[in-house]
Amino acid sequence: MSRILAAMTAEGSPAPPAASPLPGYGAQSMTAPLRDVLVQRPGAAFGAAFHDPAHGFLHAVDLPLARREHDAFTDLLTRLGVRVHELGAIDSPHPDLVYAFDPLLVTDRGAIPLRSGKPSRRGEEDEVEAWLAARGVPTVGRVVAPGTVDGGDTFWLRPDLFCIGRTLRTNGQGVRQLAGLVGGDVRVFDLPFWRGGAELLHLLSVISPVAEDLAVVYLPLLPAGLWELLGELGIRPVAVPDEEFPTLGCNVLAVRPGVCVVADGNPATRRALEAAGCEVHPYPAFEIGLNGSGGPTCLTRPVLRRA
Repeated sequence: MSRILAAMTAEGSPAPPAASPLPGYGAQSMTAPLRDVLVQRPGAAFGAAFHDPAHGFLHAVDLPLARREHDAFTDLLTRLGVRVHELGAIDSPHPDLVYAFDPLLVTDRGAIPLRSGKPSRRGEEDEVEAWLAARGVPTVGRVVAPGTVDGGDTFWLRPDLFCIGRTLRTNGQGVRQLAGLVGGDVRVFDLPFWRGGAELLHLLSVISPVAEDLAVVYLPLLPAGLWELLGELGIRPVAVPDEEFPTLGCNVLAVRPGVCVVADGNPATRRALEAAGCEVHPYPAFEIGLNGSGGPTCLTRPVLRRA
């Protein structure tokens, strides 16, 4: 009986509409105009994250406030001309999926699902990969055990120059796998142990490219080899002061060259960016930023960047 009823329901109900293909994909840049971005609005798992110490949240989450902040962030991106797509994983068990930059990369050839060094984040990459695949983005390869890579330890300094940080979340095996998948000119930089896993240091914790010749940096923790590379490429540094490093001052999202989104509460970094010729847009980042330790770059998975 149950099988017959199920069949009748399936036949009598219209199939859900197929996802429309994306207008394009490929985000081998941190500063080219951001056309399409994927985000995950805070859900029940985010609201409960503080109660499991494995997630590392600083205080009990005010979920309505987190949602208002996230809405303000995505509204800002929309006003700046970005097409914002919601992952819509309302039943996801992963609170950190709100920080959509980490689980997967989108290259010009397609998606590369990663394998987080934080065990509680494993599985997020499958949710993002499925969303992209349904919209025509192929998977070109993935990081597998024992390799680990967090997206926050990766960035494109040029479309043909990829940087990876070896950190407590991204191990040597993961670096080797990802370098092979990306191909071309890949540079690897070691990050210090600093304060350990409790206050994790990603490569993007210490640098945010914001234009072809400009990057926000936190100099005390910037790898010396990366500092040297910036000089070789003629990239000017905008230094984040010590007091604004804990408030996500170094995590800056460029929606196009010189047009930046920053976490509110970093006035010195904002003034330095404006002095360097940038247009700066702050957003409220208490629950979705400071509590879960993720800035504007972390909140986004760029799908298409194109001039």
